[in-house]
This record gives sequence, C-alpha cells and structure tokens, in this order.
Amino acid sequence: MKNKELSDKIKEKSQKIVELQEELGKVIVGQKDVIKKTVVAMLSNGNLLLEGAPGLAKTLLVNTLAKTANCDFSRIQFTPDLLPSDIIGTKIFNQKSATFDTKFGPIFANFVLADEINRAPPKTQSALLEAMAEKQVTILGETHNLDKPFLVFATQNPIEQEGTYPLPEAQVDRFMFKLIVNYPTKGEELEILERMTTNSFPKVCKIVSGEEIIEFQKLVREIYVDDLVKNFIVTIVDATRNCEDYNLEYGKFIEWGASPRANIFLTVGAKAVAFLDGRDYVSADDVLEIVYDVLRHRIILSYEADIEKISTNDVIDEILEKVKSP
Repeated sequence: MKNKELSDKIKEKSQKIVELQEELGKVIVGQKDVIKKTVVAMLSNGNLLLEGAPGLAKTLLVNTLAKTANCDFSRIQFTPDLLPSDIIGTKIFNQKSATFDTKFGPIFANFVLADEINRAPPKTQSALLEAMAEKQVTILGETHNLDKPFLVFATQNPIEQEGTYPLPEAQVDRFMFKLIVNYPTKGEELEILERMTTNSFPKVCKIVSGEEIIEFQKLVREIYVDDLVKNFIVTIVDATRNCEDYNLEYGKFIEWGASPRANIFLTVGAKAVAFLDGRDYVSADDVLEIVYDVLRHRIILSYEADIEKISTNDVIDEILEKVKSP
C-alpha cells in the first residue's frame, strides 16, 4: 500500500476507534487511560491483564467492549476447583452413535474474560497458554482453531491474597499489557452513583464488527517505525537485562530482565497508539505512552527490592532517565 493511500486509510479508520472509545465512555466513568490502553491491546491483537480492587468496572469494561465491537463475549470465573476442561472443553461419549463428541468450552469466543485468574491453580491457569499464544486449543489430542479476533482479558485482585495462586512468569509474559485500575475521583464517584442507582443506565451501540477489528489490526502492522525508534525500544529492553552497561542504581534489584516479547509489544503497541492518533508513523512519545504497561510485569525484582520498597516503576523511571529518546 502506498504511503498516501495508507495515511488516508488510517485517518479514516481511526475515527471508528475514536467513536468506539466514546461509546465505552458512556458506560465506564473516568478510566480514560485504561479504556485507551484496552483499545490499544485490541488493535495490537494482544492479551490484557487488569489489576485493581473489586468494584472498579474491570468486568464491565471488557463486556462493554465486546458489545461495541459486536463480538462474542465469554466470562469464566476462576475458582480453586476449576478444571482445564471447564475452560477449553472435553469429549463426551455419545451412546447413540458410539462415538466421542466434542463439547467446546467457554474459551470459544472472541473476547474471553478470565475473572480473578489468580484464584485457580497453575494447572488450570496454564489451560489458557496455548490459546493466548497460538490462538488454538487442543482437546484430548485434537486441535481446534479459535475464531478471530480472539483475545484473553484477565483480572486479578491485588488486595486479597489468601487462597490465590500467583501467575507464573511464563504466563504473565503472554499478556501484552498489565494495566493498574485505580479508584475513581470524587466527581467520578458521584457520576457512578447517578448511573448505578437510577434507571438511567446507558446502553451502547455496535460501532465496529469483528471483521473490521481484524482489518484494523492489519493496518496497524503497516505503520512505519523509524530505525531510531526501533533502536530506542531495543535499548530500553536491553537495559533491563544488562544493567551494568547503563549504570543503573536499581540494577542490583533486577533478577530477570524483560523477554523479547517486550520488544515486540512495545513496537506493535506504539503502532496502535499512532493509529489512534491517525498517523502512519511511530514517534518516541508513542513508545513512552505504553512502556510502563509493557514492562511492569516483565521485570522480575529480588526479595531485597521488596524490603527496600523498590517497584518495577522505579526501575523503569531510572531506565528512561539513562536512555535518551530520539
């Protein structure tokens, strides 16, 4: 696609996404950054981890997004007794035909919400791994492709840790973003009261279709990234692994740096941010807008960091001070 043609198409199609965000804002009060990053993850074809206290509309956000995108939505409540077959499905013997029929699980939807994902044991959590990475599931040796678009949205509660199973690093790494959902402001709380305690709860319209989302995802991939920006991305990720090369004071607290997925998601995510802005090129500011969301769950800190109250955000702050943007 020629540059002028691509630029015009991006400007045209990005307006649809602006409409979708506005439609989400009719239901979700405040949380503009979370809404935007959720849409960015969708455009990037990336899975999303939402962390926040109960009652902050995490489930409502994903459900509303599915409605505005005209996509199938499935919610799975993760509990300690949940089995992998409860997610992906199983085979049931049919006595009439003397054959095994496949019963598909709730993962066969476009947008799958794994609610309180850390409440299920690791074996059940891992049932999502193949679906998140390969967009397919295997049921008793038989592989089934999942319909596109397919995205996993997971939530977890940072407050109550009793009876939870922390997500393994390998699984957390499959999530493009980890978004922190904070409490609303006082003014937003008043608006929530008005909506939730009267009969005026807004209804949303279907803005796009699943086919359009796939088209948008392809357009995002065509957006141009200059070599200087690529080098900026790779340098940031490299700094999480080779701290001594960048004289990082907090480097002593890093046990494991970010994986190669960080480079991929920073690049594709920055393209999606540019798409939302109607541009056919990526700037360093697009990278900076999502860098914390991509890296905060990929940098593994030591026990000493916990004692010293050093967070991954502190480490990222220092990296961005040392690595100058182009």
